[in-house]
Amino acid sequence: MYLAHFGLTELPFGLTPDTAFAFATRAHQEALNTLLMATSSGEGFIKITGEVGTGKTLLCRRFLATQGDDCVTCYLPNPLLTPATLLLAVADELELKPGAGATEYQLLKSINEELLALAAEGRRVVVCVDEAQALPLKSMETLRLLSNLETEKRKLLQVVLLGQPELDARLALSCMRQLRQRISFHYRLTGMDRPELRQYLHHRMRVAGYDSTEVFTAPAIAALQRASGGTPRLVNILAHKALLTVFGAGGAVVEDQHVRAAARDTDTSLSCGPRWLNWLAGSAR
Repeated sequence: MYLAHFGLTELPFGLTPDTAFAFATRAHQEALNTLLMATSSGEGFIKITGEVGTGKTLLCRRFLATQGDDCVTCYLPNPLLTPATLLLAVADELELKPGAGATEYQLLKSINEELLALAAEGRRVVVCVDEAQALPLKSMETLRLLSNLETEKRKLLQVVLLGQPELDARLALSCMRQLRQRISFHYRLTGMDRPELRQYLHHRMRVAGYDSTEVFTAPAIAALQRASGGTPRLVNILAHKALLTVFGAGGAVVEDQHVRAAARDTDTSLSCGPRWLNWLAGSAR
């Protein structure tokens, strides 16, 4: 691997969301501000959408890390839950111990009682549902029913839905109109522009231990932006492969040809067409 070659202590472009590498792009900071403002004002539902790889999970972790002792957070990373299993998951996050074979009514009642008890202590509850576009419609309705409990001043349960654009299509269904009307704040994550991408690359390299001049040249950054659309996950894939290419060639900096080589090896790259077209273009030269 190229760690020693570039003087790194860890891989700079891993795909696992890691808050140590978090970089506040404009879109991510605006989304985080939206979450903080909406939850602090007591809104019931907040929606964050973005394409695959735009960093929704990392955003969620950043948001959860900002919450103090006055907030009880429930994180649901796997939304493929039936209504009963969803209630069990929320109960588990609230450290409730429902009896074996508890009905949905009993689960809902115990959760409501816990929410009232927490409210009496001056604490609020936020449920974050990742990959919410996969949440079954009946389970979405269960979340809406959970959010019904409120005092004269505020909601006792707030729900953050984070999902791909397909979430909007599901919420547009007629049967979801009651839930849709309860979403007071929403934000759509976008990719990084070229100046942000340059800062992002430098930031991640520095966190990983790189202490020299910037390793990605301006043409390489331009090629990377074209090939990735500024989507963080795709940027990480291409940057990692480009560094591997430079390491294999014994070089010191990433040039645009290294990024193009990485893009040709990545099916999801925006500049990578079907393999046979690449072959045809190469054979014509």
